[in-house]
Amino acid sequence: MLNRPLGAKQQLKLKFTVGPNPSVSKHTLVELNLRTSSQSFGWKATISSDSGKEITVAITSAPNAIVGQYNLIVKSGIHTFKADDNFYLLFNPWCPEDLVFLSSEEERAEYILNDTGYIYMGFFKHIRGKPWNFGQFEKNILSCSIFLLGESYLKMTEMRDPVLVARTMCAMVSSANRKGVLTGNWSGNYSGGTAPTDWTSSVSILQEYYRTKKSVNYGQCWVFSGILTTVLRALGIPARSVTAFESAHDTEKNLTVDIYLNEMGKTISSMTKDSVWNFHVWTDAWMKRPDLPQGNDGWQALDGTPQEISQGIFRCGPSPLSAIRKGNVFLGYDTKFIFTEVNGDKLIWLVRGATGDEKFTIIAVETGSIGKNISTKAVGQDRRHDITYQYKYPEGSSEEREAMNHAHSFLSFENFHKFAPVDFAHLSIREDTVQLGKPIIITLVIERKISVSQHITVRASMDLQTYTGRDVAHLGTLDTKIYAEKKVTEVVFTLDPEKYINSLGVVDDEVVIKAFVIVENKSTEELKGIEATLCFLYPDFTIEMPDTGRLGQELPCICIFKNSLTIPLTDIRFSVESLGMASLQTFDKGTLQPNMTLQFQIKCIPVKTGPRKFIIKFTSKQVKEIHAEKVVLITK
Repeated sequence: MLNRPLGAKQQLKLKFTVGPNPSVSKHTLVELNLRTSSQSFGWKATISSDSGKEITVAITSAPNAIVGQYNLIVKSGIHTFKADDNFYLLFNPWCPEDLVFLSSEEERAEYILNDTGYIYMGFFKHIRGKPWNFGQFEKNILSCSIFLLGESYLKMTEMRDPVLVARTMCAMVSSANRKGVLTGNWSGNYSGGTAPTDWTSSVSILQEYYRTKKSVNYGQCWVFSGILTTVLRALGIPARSVTAFESAHDTEKNLTVDIYLNEMGKTISSMTKDSVWNFHVWTDAWMKRPDLPQGNDGWQALDGTPQEISQGIFRCGPSPLSAIRKGNVFLGYDTKFIFTEVNGDKLIWLVRGATGDEKFTIIAVETGSIGKNISTKAVGQDRRHDITYQYKYPEGSSEEREAMNHAHSFLSFENFHKFAPVDFAHLSIREDTVQLGKPIIITLVIERKISVSQHITVRASMDLQTYTGRDVAHLGTLDTKIYAEKKVTEVVFTLDPEKYINSLGVVDDEVVIKAFVIVENKSTEELKGIEATLCFLYPDFTIEMPDTGRLGQELPCICIFKNSLTIPLTDIRFSVESLGMASLQTFDKGTLQPNMTLQFQIKCIPVKTGPRKFIIKFTSKQVKEIHAEKVVLITK
């Protein structure tokens, strides 16, 4: 609005500035003259209507404009006016000229506009979806994302490049780097903060960080991924959280994971520096890669979990999925590390002898055990979508082995791990879940090539571990000798629940059972090894909520939980969270004895209209996390 009509020849200029000390040469100052329809660095402005004192101007920013917070200055003749409100300029996946352009409307709806979703956890035989509120449109989330960008090491002129912006945001989500959002903690002790399993949303973390400018305690991989997916979507970069099951961490950067066992099958921690996580979560971002050879556009892997330093900072990626798939480990950022995460070979070593005189024997080479069931939420559906094929060729195929050999060709040393397959037997373990409070029963199946009677020794070690492979408690060992007469022999070993029950509350993490088994043919002195992961089965709980609700009015939620386990559950807590509510609500419910049922009502008050997902979570000292959810349509 103007206080008087502009003359036909009176100048009208718009100036857009971003960052400190704006200048034309750095593209941080853009000036447009509405009378001449001039353009500046791809920006343009035209007068749409002029009714005298009111002028409507259409402004088009350049597809490669700097992302950030802009000021607007209007100059008319000798008068200069600064707009009261600033505005944010983001990447635009709807614009074909933008490097983050995504052609599918359905995929834009999922990877940019959807503010809820799932992050997949567990292990490859027992995958579960954890509901997650990304909440990129919630209060202060965009402001926090822009703030993080401004606090980074990037130059203003680099903030137009989604490759560098994504790599920067990958670093800014972790407090292992300067001014990062979230503190990682895998100790099992989360006093002074929130246990990682308690988070179901990026929103409260980012809002707290933006308010205090201090790192939030605590997170693990799925929380880092959830935050990174949120801030990328907020900035206009299509993003998805991705889970790889049986994910490798190769500290030696030799494309293999080396596990060292003693003669009883117990992991030798002083030698075993590599690890295999039951699952690991990171983020994929969609963009073109003009900095790389043709064929590397599309999804790029980014890992915000602080594992290894890349160019002096804890970060990983962006690495093109196409390069990972083909074994082009020299392309992009940190592609070799991610390649091994999803496609490394696992070597299990048996170590015998005294310190300084050890004898190392490879007892298993697993070429297909790393990188299973790589998963993300399906587009437009609340189900898991397996995207393993996007990361690697099918296991056992000639293309997959060619990709591995191609990756090895870029190493500065020869792949010297040669292994003569042990053919005396095929080993398998028949069990993958344990009902909490019941005995652990593992059946080892030995299928020999011949039916000649032979003496066989079986040794095994079982531990409670976190999903990262960190030992929580040693459960026991098995050392038995059998006389095998048939081609197929079964060895059953059982562990009473008393061996593990008291260890479940030692850490505030969910744990699994890890077993390493070593089989030795005493007749031929051949050795073979196998490992197995077993998870605990938890009871479900149900909720009753109406399909519709009214804004500002109480919305009842009835929670019903039966303890079907054989043990009491202590320190029970329920929580309810939704982007349609003002804040998280928690309810402490004490102890629940076996076969007893708990039923109570929660009253939620919606503060936003539309279809809103309500996430209700159950936790206890023994059972770390069970979810139920309900989508309710909230109207005025």
